[in-house]
Amino acid sequence: MNCLQSWPEPIVRVQSLAESGITAIPDLYIKPPAKRPSLLPANCNQAEVEVNIPVIDLQNLLNQEESLRETTLRSISSACREWGFFQVVNHGVSEELMKRARDTWREFFGLPLDVKQEYSNKPSTYEGYGSRLGVEKGAILDWSDYYFLHYMPASLRNHSKWPALPSSCRKLIEEYSEATVRLCGTLMKLLSQNLGLEEDQLLNAFGGEENIGACLRVNFYPKCPQPDLTLGLSEHSDPGGLTLLLPDENVAGLQVRKGQNWVTVKPVPNAFIVNIGDQMQVLSNAIYKSVEHRVIANSVKDRVSLALFYNPKSDLLIQPAKKLVTKDRPALYAPMTFDQYRLFIRTKGPCGKAQVESLKSYE
Repeated sequence: MNCLQSWPEPIVRVQSLAESGITAIPDLYIKPPAKRPSLLPANCNQAEVEVNIPVIDLQNLLNQEESLRETTLRSISSACREWGFFQVVNHGVSEELMKRARDTWREFFGLPLDVKQEYSNKPSTYEGYGSRLGVEKGAILDWSDYYFLHYMPASLRNHSKWPALPSSCRKLIEEYSEATVRLCGTLMKLLSQNLGLEEDQLLNAFGGEENIGACLRVNFYPKCPQPDLTLGLSEHSDPGGLTLLLPDENVAGLQVRKGQNWVTVKPVPNAFIVNIGDQMQVLSNAIYKSVEHRVIANSVKDRVSLALFYNPKSDLLIQPAKKLVTKDRPALYAPMTFDQYRLFIRTKGPCGKAQVESLKSYE
């Protein structure tokens, strides 16, 4: 990542633009017409718009009734294959912790700009307070700010890069990250079982519990005077393994591609949104799908969401699991480390599924 040392243009905080009272967004945030959101997807009827991603109750995994456990596992398997997204409830992370996480980060983004600027990030690591993804000069930008930090492996934790204000923030980051990483570990075992692999096989492919990569990106989407012209986050698939998203409880914004349409996710109270990343698509030999998603802007309300990315150890080669490679289904992807892989999105920014599709090697 050493080639990515500085941003190509001066950084402008989107929150500052929004709070300045502008009635028209600057040109560098205006998406090409084909990329702009619309109220309804093309060729879509109202019934289709009401579709939501699957909602799965995890409490039955602990039930003594085997049939209930099997039903839950099948629901997860179907969601991974058909949607690449699902919501989980009764997941073991306390509602109080989820609320504190959202409230604390909303408080951070409410701090004076000069306080937040102390944590300004660089594209070499992205760690800190940021306002753009990708280093291409002249790129059309997204209507959002964010805060990015590393949690795993432990050797990458740098508490000096975590906000000192609000005073509860650093302790909250530890508590929240520990709980969500634990939940991701549980989900990895379920995904592995559903593929017919050993329970720990996917986790071991990521480097094991002590070596996995985990990072947190807190997204702040300021209200926007022209939400029909821009996006809070451009369409993309996540480059990592698994993403656990704590959405804003009051304002929907995430949209998931389903066929030719975009489905707006309706967050369920106290649920996490889970989605498959590109590394999981590679490991599963495309049995599980990473799916394009994006975030729309809102003209009335700000939004805060927390995305925990659960990734492979950065220098491990990721390739389709041997058991999932057969004569009828050869390996679709050549081996590549996560470090090599994520350089693409750190250079280009969000870019649909261009990266993972470019890796296919139909041998």
